[in-house]
Amino acid sequence: MLTTEDFTHFPLQMWEKVLSKVKKAVVFMDDRCAEALHWNGGAAALLEAGARNLKQFSSFEACSVNEPKAVFVVSTLLKGTTVDIIKDIISLSHFQYCVVFTTVAHSVHLLANNVTTEMEGTPVFEQFEEKLCEWMGNMNYTAEVMHVPVVFAPVSQQLVILPPFAQLFPLLSPDLDTINAKRPEKKRFGSLGDLDIHSLPAELQIEIKSLASALNSMFEATSTREESFAVGPMSRLIAGELANHPQAKNRRKTAPNKASIIFVDRTMDLTGAVGHHGDNLVEKILTVLRPLPGHVTDVQVDMLELTSLQRTPDSQNTLAPGCLAQTQPSAARSLWEAMLTSKYKESVMEVRRQLVEAASKEKLPIKMSMGRVTPEQLCSYVQLFRSRWGALESHCGVLQLGLATSQTLRHPGLPRWDACLAFERLLLQALGDSDFPAVLRQLLPLMKPRGGEDSSSSGSRLGEDECGPDELILLLVYLYSLADEAPPGDQDTEAEELEKLERELIGALTLVITRETELSPLLQKLTGCANPEELTTERAHSAVEKMFETLGGLIHTRDNLKQLRSVYTASDGVHQATYRPFLRQILEEVFHPDRLECPDIEHMSGGLTDLLKTGFSMFMKVTRPHPSDNPLLFLFLVGGVTPSELRLIKEIVTTHKPGTQQLANNWSSF
Repeated sequence: MLTTEDFTHFPLQMWEKVLSKVKKAVVFMDDRCAEALHWNGGAAALLEAGARNLKQFSSFEACSVNEPKAVFVVSTLLKGTTVDIIKDIISLSHFQYCVVFTTVAHSVHLLANNVTTEMEGTPVFEQFEEKLCEWMGNMNYTAEVMHVPVVFAPVSQQLVILPPFAQLFPLLSPDLDTINAKRPEKKRFGSLGDLDIHSLPAELQIEIKSLASALNSMFEATSTREESFAVGPMSRLIAGELANHPQAKNRRKTAPNKASIIFVDRTMDLTGAVGHHGDNLVEKILTVLRPLPGHVTDVQVDMLELTSLQRTPDSQNTLAPGCLAQTQPSAARSLWEAMLTSKYKESVMEVRRQLVEAASKEKLPIKMSMGRVTPEQLCSYVQLFRSRWGALESHCGVLQLGLATSQTLRHPGLPRWDACLAFERLLLQALGDSDFPAVLRQLLPLMKPRGGEDSSSSGSRLGEDECGPDELILLLVYLYSLADEAPPGDQDTEAEELEKLERELIGALTLVITRETELSPLLQKLTGCANPEELTTERAHSAVEKMFETLGGLIHTRDNLKQLRSVYTASDGVHQATYRPFLRQILEEVFHPDRLECPDIEHMSGGLTDLLKTGFSMFMKVTRPHPSDNPLLFLFLVGGVTPSELRLIKEIVTTHKPGTQQLANNWSSF
């Protein structure tokens, strides 16, 4: 029978195709593919397969005369900038043999070149092979171009991510306005649910078709016939594209294995993505530690504790950082799995236990201590391995995870997590008693530059428990995602009050951002500025205004749902108001013992058969496919899933359907 291991091994099988070509080659790889490789064995896998070097995919890179072979691995179409970079690298080098791997299927290349008819062979790739030979300077040299979907990265036994699609996010109402602005008035769409794939911008069409192609490759390699379900407009488009994929139709007729896949728009519940209610260690690590350069799903772990180097301003650039990725079966892999799916305190205790066990195996002079785990205690255990190279090599995974935990526990930004959690609870209680503008106004006193007179007079400590711009933005997203849960008031009065309040918030948040001495990755992305010197008040104000337009689109994301419209339970006088995770509600519907049909979980694989069943159901009982029909269930979160949600999924599945295997796709570190 098909198992989750078959799917977590599939990415490795795809990388084997790349590894078979890298012997004696210099490999050039873009950031997205490099991140996928990071979770599939990393650069070590390439070097063990015989690669001579691994370089960034950049026009500023080249090879020497004694390096005649190159392998390019890219996550983009072989058009535009990608082609220019490949040409630049080849022109500056002396290659006689070039291999190009692209994660984008040939059928999508045809679409990008406005070819709508099906063609035999791979003419786009063949033409590009000829160009490669031209650039190498000899048509007798060897050039190969092929498609390999190296987009999947198995983070754990139950979690697969797709780094090349990290930027794919569900559309909101401002996006609908942009699409409608380019259409005749009579052909404009009334809602996001009315959109079809052909109405989307060309780049987004290609991204969705590439994703559907990659998923089809996975199901084809595992001989799986999937039943697709969707919740949300973007999920419907992706599921529909997968259902209509030319190769998928033939596969579903003969594939012996069965699975269900539910696509869910992240915008159905952003409260769960940005909230601080997750009792999970990995979520806190991802929040406070800096991301690895070029990555969206891993962080930098400072390894200085394991060396004799002195901490100086330059030491960070001297020593390569550690990370969270654990790709080999080991004690570190089991510890990583436990950290992902256990409660915070349990995870911290397990980190300490594994460090003690590793030190004991190496017969290091460890001092046992019980009770509360402290960062100093974890650091003291890690330091026992300093300069012991054999022990370091044997336990490097556990040591990296131990250092990540220690650095998170003592991080000056961690107290802000608890401060945000406390404020989110206050907002939840207020939401049931007041209209949305009244609840939103409670954020205004927090909109103060850090370290200012107001913060110092209230006894707040700079950089610790006072909210910075990142936390304020997350609180805004948290609240706007819940806006529809507030008691309705007079619409005209409420709209006028909200508009006035938003102007105040925009001004206050602009001031907060412009007073920052260093821009976080979130602020850099929001403003388009790398440092505070580039950031003007006008630029910050414009960015914040645009952000509030997007926030307004979050208010109505669940309007088209019939059953799962709420993620909030108001206080009844006895129990406090609570947040009800959207994923919990979906899984409870899926695993309901009566197999009730939920109108919001739309079946997408049926095509004409499903339409006929819908017609017959008007006058006779018709059984439609249900997500719980199959032994394997995929949850595909379009826009990302957090570690605490991963733990929630595991708990629900274990409770309701212990025999079901589940995979959650697309993890984003909020």
